[in-house]
Amino acid sequence: MARIIGIDFGGKRCGISVTDPLKIIVTGLDTVDTSDLMAYLVKYMSTEAVEKIVVGLPVHRDGNFTYLKKDIDLFVEKLKSAFPELQVDFGDEQFSSSHAKKIIFDSGVKKEKRKDKSLIDKVSAVVILQRYLGHI
Repeated sequence: MARIIGIDFGGKRCGISVTDPLKIIVTGLDTVDTSDLMAYLVKYMSTEAVEKIVVGLPVHRDGNFTYLKKDIDLFVEKLKSAFPELQVDFGDEQFSSSHAKKIIFDSGVKKEKRKDKSLIDKVSAVVILQRYLGHI
């Protein structure tokens, strides 16, 4: 059975989450520089079976896409070119960072660690993938 990867795509960093092979549990995998994202995925998928990637789609409250939409579209094109058999879908990213911050706070993480933006990005990727799968 293959996994599903979730991506919280950012201008500087991307949070990455992944399901277990049965698609029951979503865990934070890593946070990487956006410029290194494709190389990271190629390396990961060389050792793990992945059937789908879900990319968070950034939308303003008024329903319009944010400035990142163009970068996301370019990334998805590269992804589909490199992995034509891979399914790529989009997930709701609205308020995922706020939700991630609350999860981190509620989990009792110390104040200094809560300021770590890479942790927030990774947990945001978990939130995006959990929403997509209907877990939350």
